[in-house]
Amino acid sequence: MRFTSFSCALLTLSFFWPGAAFAADWNQWRGPNRDSQLIESEWPDALNGRMQLLWEKPHAPSYSGPVTQDGLVFTTETIGKKTEKVTAYNVKTGELVWEKEWPGAMAVPFFAASNGDWIRSTPAVSGDKLLILGMRDVLVCLDTKTGNENWRLDFPSKTGSPLPAFGAVCSPLIDGDAAYVQSGGALVKVSMANGKVLWSSLEDSKGMMSSGSFSSPVIATLAGQRQLVVQTRQALCGVDLESGKVLWQQPIESFRGMNILTPVIKGDRIFNTAHSGKAQLFEIAKSDAGEWSVDEIWSQKSQGYMSSPVLIGDTIYLHQKNQRATALGTEDGEIRWTSSPFGKYWSMATNGRKILALDNSGELLLVTPSSIELEVDDRMKVADDSWAHIAIQDNLVIVRDLRALKVYQWK
Repeated sequence: MRFTSFSCALLTLSFFWPGAAFAADWNQWRGPNRDSQLIESEWPDALNGRMQLLWEKPHAPSYSGPVTQDGLVFTTETIGKKTEKVTAYNVKTGELVWEKEWPGAMAVPFFAASNGDWIRSTPAVSGDKLLILGMRDVLVCLDTKTGNENWRLDFPSKTGSPLPAFGAVCSPLIDGDAAYVQSGGALVKVSMANGKVLWSSLEDSKGMMSSGSFSSPVIATLAGQRQLVVQTRQALCGVDLESGKVLWQQPIESFRGMNILTPVIKGDRIFNTAHSGKAQLFEIAKSDAGEWSVDEIWSQKSQGYMSSPVLIGDTIYLHQKNQRATALGTEDGEIRWTSSPFGKYWSMATNGRKILALDNSGELLLVTPSSIELEVDDRMKVADDSWAHIAIQDNLVIVRDLRALKVYQWK
């Protein structure tokens, strides 16, 4: 709540962290599985002295997280409150590959202006296609190698949906030959081939506190059925991928529709916590007669804000609205520990043995997961002001702050 011709010199394997497995591309919001998990990655046990700035490029502001594929890193920016721009670089050298821009900025309401009025949605990339959702709810599909435009879908013009008052926020999800986007008026399935709308579901009312999602969907198999798990401004929902039919729906208590976090899935259970609401774990079931049900397993007082949590084993690690990190047991919601305050936002990634947490102040924390207390192994200043989600590619840590794209390398 950022394309010139491509040339790339292959680097030797000694460039990489010794023994590291080549990880999947960080190709969308929260990484390859949209859960901030990189289980195959080997990370060092310290930051200082082990991580160095490889290259840096100046950019206008963006809240979009960087994404990678096939040796390229893509980033967005909003220039002069008038133009949206996408840029592709060689992720290892910083060489400019291509850039593309278009008119697309907008102003947010005055009471939200302190959080900026620049592009928010993190792009998604698959095959030779890159999807960018701009502030004015326009979905643009670009060729990953050249930056040429394949198609664009202007949701307000095409579907008559309202322009989101706070700008488009949802990060697109690509699944095979289709993409799923929570636009200003509805959850929409779009053809990756031509941008055609295949179905719309969960239509929103036309109000500042109800239209335009703040969350981004995930795909999960619940009660044996693969489906979309979607948070609207008011509810947590399961949606059939092929038809758009709403399978189940659970109202979520939240302040002014600020239902922001990406749901966390564990088996048939879903964790959610909303701004000024409460933390809840739900179990999704389907009867022999085909009836869906949602049962609350537990609820407790922890309140989320904008930082999506990570799950390791039976523990949820969450950065809260009160700026304190906390660890919650998945079985009973027990608060295992709560830290002293940090900044307003953390983006987190984990390999199952460590957590990298980027504070909006620009401090990167290396954390050992613990059920007893917050164990910070090391910390390092990597940005000045960063609300974009961190990205990790092999031994590279990619940071987008409000003034630059920065790529760090583990030595």
